Amino acid sequence: MHASTTAIDRLDWAGIAERLDQDGHALLPGLLDPEAARDLARRTAATRAAPAFGKPGHGEWFHFGMPLPAPWAEWRVTFYPHLAIIANRWNALLGNDDRYPADLDALLQRDRRAGQDWPQSYLSRLRAGEHVPLHQRGEGEHVFPLQVVALLSEAGRDFQGGEFVMTERRPRMQSRPMVLPLGLGDAAVIATAARPSKGSGGHYRVHLTHGISRVHQGERMGMELSFHDMR
Repeated sequence: MHASTTAIDRLDWAGIAERLDQDGHALLPGLLDPEAARDLARRTAATRAAPAFGKPGHGEWFHFGMPLPAPWAEWRVTFYPHLAIIANRWNALLGNDDRYPADLDALLQRDRRAGQDWPQSYLSRLRAGEHVPLHQRGEGEHVFPLQVVALLSEAGRDFQGGEFVMTERRPRMQSRPMVLPLGLGDAAVIATAARPSKGSGGHYRVHLTHGISRVHQGERMGMELSFHDMR
């Protein structure tokens, strides 16, 4: 079954916030039933517009556009208020006076006033030899600092390789690599581009990127769900 909005509301949001504060990501195991995950990958790829190809070796990206297909539209609306609380706390820790509105529609209206009206959420399909390079979703005047990713195929069965990876760049320190052990139907909340980190002199900003390592065999289907739109 698809994760219901009630199930998302009942997640351990205090624990999710703690993990995001510590690592910039929080795993949500089994948010989608395995068969539902496979079905969503098939239906989304079949019903959306023709995929947009990136550079050679980067696979196929099926941009959702608007309106988003189910259940991604419901996920986006349901996740947002919980994530906005975390995002506003992060801004306060970093001394940023900007605050995100309590509901998604208000955020998107603010984006449109700034000329940001291009949805970023997409489904990715990677085959042997392809990868998603390290990147971040930090473009635009208004950037929401959190997003959701999910794996819609099974590592070790449908594909080999294709790990979801993140790097964290800290001032005057070496970058920290991280691998998220996503399984079929698992999701994760990740930092979009930056997060606060606590040091001896208070909180400071660390920058994060994310990507997918090279697929060695088979086909990997995944999803990135963003909350702010781009210019």
